[in-house]
Amino acid sequence: MNLPRTRARRLTAVAGALLVLTAAAAPAVASNGDATERSARAMGDRTSEVRNAIKGGKARNVILFIGDGMGDSEITIARNYARGAEGRLALDTLPLTGDYTTYSVQKGNPAKPDYVTDSAASGTGWATGSKTYNGAISVDAYGNALPTILELAKRGGYRTGDVTTAEVQDATPAVLGAHVVDRKCYGPDTMANCPANAKENGGAGSISEQLVQTRPDVLLGGGSASFDQKVRAGKFAGKTVLEQATAAGYQVVGDAAGLSKARADKPLLGLFAKGNLPVQWTGPGAKVGGTPASTCTPNPALPATQPKLADMTRKAIELLDRQDRRGGKGFFLQVEGASIDKQDHAADPCGQIGETVGFDEAVAAGMAFARSHPDTLVVVTADHGHTSQIIPADAKSPGQTATLITHDGVPMTINYATNTPGQSQEHTGTQVRIAGYGPQAANVVGVTNQTDLFDTITRALDVR
Repeated sequence: MNLPRTRARRLTAVAGALLVLTAAAAPAVASNGDATERSARAMGDRTSEVRNAIKGGKARNVILFIGDGMGDSEITIARNYARGAEGRLALDTLPLTGDYTTYSVQKGNPAKPDYVTDSAASGTGWATGSKTYNGAISVDAYGNALPTILELAKRGGYRTGDVTTAEVQDATPAVLGAHVVDRKCYGPDTMANCPANAKENGGAGSISEQLVQTRPDVLLGGGSASFDQKVRAGKFAGKTVLEQATAAGYQVVGDAAGLSKARADKPLLGLFAKGNLPVQWTGPGAKVGGTPASTCTPNPALPATQPKLADMTRKAIELLDRQDRRGGKGFFLQVEGASIDKQDHAADPCGQIGETVGFDEAVAAGMAFARSHPDTLVVVTADHGHTSQIIPADAKSPGQTATLITHDGVPMTINYATNTPGQSQEHTGTQVRIAGYGPQAANVVGVTNQTDLFDTITRALDVR
């Protein structure tokens, strides 16, 4: 049997506890004019604000933001660098906050925890409400397919969207619309680890094929290379997955200009890179012995034609909201900042910070919509913790460090030491922040389980 899951069904009981929790500040203007910044000392008594944030009932729309690998350290590093120690990010402005646990379970033995999850198992947890093993994409610990939030939302008549800065076949976007026993099974040519899932063996196909078959109304990210692979069996045998998508009615775009012109009368597939999207910022990588204090710069390899995550978020909301008004129902949208994790793995602080800041801009776009549409639930969280830590400048770390000059004009030393220098840095098993705004958001308060997020969202949409 699965490990017990704490269910956050406590809208009334939570009210008193909320009054003493440390929650994020509401937007206000700081000295540099950024509306997302305000000194923590300027908050004042927030009792009424927090009480008014507690809303039960149903949500018309749900926007879920996943910062891949965005633990508290990653948030703090980005805040210090971009806003200063007393500043606030947009993701800090959600009024109700908590933490959730992120462990996975062992393959074939769901009663035994695996304390450090990967993105596939963690994504499966919030997408299906069930724990699974590392590497699994919306299948249980025995390999059986599990219904996902996006599939349930579609079945319930909602419009759906899936947006990422990674390949759309990567773990987080994949868990919403595919079911395979190994996360590496991106396209028809990469099914060696998922033979039973392959089309030619009677399965539903690769992640790319299944995403097209699930048919979210908006699917945006990278990963065009896998769409160029040819289907091996069935109706579209011999055709590329992209041709299958076109036959399914998708309008296909490949750059920011195409994205801006996308129409609301057809589903949208935006593929903006062969693999993952290039990162926003660059700078010195961490190394043993540290680096001279420096600052981050825009990535010169970033194509001018590539839309930012905030652009993709705004367009997805525009299309989903415009379309749903014809049918009366709202939408479910997942937005992932994927390369926070990937740059943490690479011990690249500027890459990591730039992706966190880009993710935060997307959160700001989502919150702007939610504040004018109060029947919208917004949840901002991470799938797991990661390696980066702020340490004293004079600490003798055996790992890799880099020093950056922050918004405050002082040095900040960042440490990466969860693996041998030069190797990919590892995830950590810590609980991570979860924050909410809108109907059902009070269910994120306190310490919950990652799988409880599935219940919160399906309850809000009434698609359980």
